[in-house]
Amino acid sequence: MNIIMDGPRTTDAARELRADLVERAAALRPVLADNAELTDRERAVPAKNIDALADAGLLSLLQPARYGGRQSDFRTLLEVGREVGRACGSTGWLTSLLNANAWFVGLFPAQAQDDVWAHTPHARVAGVVTPSGTARVVEGGYRVSGRWAPASGCAHADWAVLGVTRPAAEGTSDAVGMVLAPMSELTVEDTWFVAGMRGTASNTLVGEDLFVPAHRFHSVPDAVEGRYATPFTDEALYRAPFVPVAALVLTGPQLGLAAAAVDLLIEKAPQRGLTLTGYASQAEAPTIQLAAANAASLADSALLHAYRAAADIDEAARAGVFLDYDARARMRMDAGMAAVHAREAVRIVCSAQGASSFGESNPLQRIWRDIETGSRHAVLNPDVAAEIYGKSLFGIRGTVSVMV
Repeated sequence: MNIIMDGPRTTDAARELRADLVERAAALRPVLADNAELTDRERAVPAKNIDALADAGLLSLLQPARYGGRQSDFRTLLEVGREVGRACGSTGWLTSLLNANAWFVGLFPAQAQDDVWAHTPHARVAGVVTPSGTARVVEGGYRVSGRWAPASGCAHADWAVLGVTRPAAEGTSDAVGMVLAPMSELTVEDTWFVAGMRGTASNTLVGEDLFVPAHRFHSVPDAVEGRYATPFTDEALYRAPFVPVAALVLTGPQLGLAAAAVDLLIEKAPQRGLTLTGYASQAEAPTIQLAAANAASLADSALLHAYRAAADIDEAARAGVFLDYDARARMRMDAGMAAVHAREAVRIVCSAQGASSFGESNPLQRIWRDIETGSRHAVLNPDVAAEIYGKSLFGIRGTVSVMV
């Protein structure tokens, strides 16, 4: 399937780069799929997967080119995340999140970016933007303590982006922020015992009285309003809107899980009869044909929602335009609906294939568990997104969440 929805300012060079990177991701699918059961069972993405992604340049998609990164765009991240997610949901999730956290670093002051990449250009970044820690001002910076979860990618990261509150700054734009800390200064607690996305090892980071230099703090309210600390304002990628990006990056692997489920139905149905009917091949049964059509259409709908948001994000960033509240509300709705449609596509496939979908040897059960878990990330909550969007359609803004 080839759905095209791209900004008019997307250059031929950008499209060629995207095609190359997506092709690299597709080439890795056999090895990632072979490791998917192990990833789930061991609750960890194997180093072999991470090394293969890194060697293919797929963990530097949103890293500044100044440090050797690809500095691509969000449509590229979606397509790469989708390809990886088709093979393994957990590996797709880490691909998206490790790249997204690199984008967060690209919003920080130049000195903070240098701290992460100047001497270690291949450094990877995990993170939890939810303000689960506290920061107090000391000479030269902050003392930070907290517990942050779920920290996807922390097993493979060198640095972490951590959300904090500053009680002493309540009422100012610095009351909530993000800080950067080396993983070597944090403790990882093994707390990620879940039904799906098990391999992401999204454990809990713990920090006690860490010193964080002042240049490694970024105001979240400023970020939400597009006021970024990076001095490299000519870099379009780092002009994209904060909250729509934070939501959209989670959808790529879910697009892949939906596609994988549809692929399995199309592959398996012709080889199986429909139990307790006269159909020797499920592919001949109208019920299965309708299920395939509905699942494939929902997977397409998820793509269309996600790609529309990506096109608008990328286009606005290239044009140097900060999208208004109503546009951002619609993008958060797009991300939520992409997740819902992808999840429903998988549900239809599982129902069509019956109880055998949940056999431990059937990859459908893992796909189902992964998307049921991943699609319920708080920033993708479709009901919250719908309330934000619905209110915005009536000119009511800013009453539900600051994360728009």
